[in-house]
Amino acid sequence: MNSTPLNFDKRNWRHWLAFGLGSGLSPKAPGTAGSVLALLFYVPLSHLPPMVYAMVVIAAFAFGIWLCEETAKDLGVHDHGGIVWDEFVGMWLTLFLAPPEWHWILIGFVLFRLLDILKPWPIKWADKHVEGGLGIMLDDVLAGIMAALCLQALTILLV
Repeated sequence: MNSTPLNFDKRNWRHWLAFGLGSGLSPKAPGTAGSVLALLFYVPLSHLPPMVYAMVVIAAFAFGIWLCEETAKDLGVHDHGGIVWDEFVGMWLTLFLAPPEWHWILIGFVLFRLLDILKPWPIKWADKHVEGGLGIMLDDVLAGIMAALCLQALTILLV
């Protein structure tokens, strides 16, 4: 499932974005590869005022619903493992208002990946019951929100 799908079009910009600029083409752990690449985009995002950062992430989520749905239709697979735009948005949600030190970013990364992989309730419910582009995006958005809450709680307890 994580290999390049037959219908992936190298000339289609939507496929490249949905596959995280190619990070989702990783033969092993494409979601993790996408999350790592999302960190590179997080660096400039983190310098934006919080309201602008939030608006960018909301726009990326809304755009992602369309992008992931169209790419899934093109591929003929509901939620191909290589579609990682949802990981980008989930990672950015996780790190919203995170302290800028590298160790907090690493903790946020680990929290997001664990929640995305383990899928506790309500993430698992959304993954199983919500269809289309919203379904592709929603489980990672929920994982990002839960990881952000955990990260903020840790910063309060440990700082």
